[in-house]
Amino acid sequence: MTPALEQRTYTREEYLEFEVASEERHEYVNGKIRLMTGGTPDHNEIAVNLATLLKSALRGKPYRIFGADQRLWIPNRNLYTYPDLMVVEKPLQLQTGRTDTVTNPCFIAEVLSKSTQDYDHGEKFSAYRTIESFREYLLIDQYQIHVEHYLKTAANQWLLSEYDDPNVTLSLSAFEAQIEILALHENIEIDA
Repeated sequence: MTPALEQRTYTREEYLEFEVASEERHEYVNGKIRLMTGGTPDHNEIAVNLATLLKSALRGKPYRIFGADQRLWIPNRNLYTYPDLMVVEKPLQLQTGRTDTVTNPCFIAEVLSKSTQDYDHGEKFSAYRTIESFREYLLIDQYQIHVEHYLKTAANQWLLSEYDDPNVTLSLSAFEAQIEILALHENIEIDA
């Protein structure tokens, strides 16, 4: 169990020392350390479904896929976080002096939960957009068939497409892959 955190401002070095020794995952947001909540079985199933689909689609291509245990550093927002899924184009870029923190995702996906959906749509997406290599964002609802797909079309311009039809195939542009919406929700019981 992680010891209780004092309500104070931490340096990045203090956070990293704490995080490496912790059994739980924490975000670092501009000097504050926040415990990350665990996901539901449906949340995890959707993340695994997406990772499996992407692993197959990207086999033999110059990309790496990371799940929720991979830390991301966003220097422009002084933020360490753990996206549900990231795709990173090779070569992998790590934070200077670190072997465990990536900095160059081209694609990020988050599975939405009631407690994090506002953060994933707002502050977190805003932080992700400061990453130069970041070009595509997928938000997947775990409670209903609904996927939001954001694609960077130019500097400071993002195109939103929404999908509620389980029979649609989504085209990802960052690395040219096709994802069936129904396959993302495989094994998930959706209330009609």
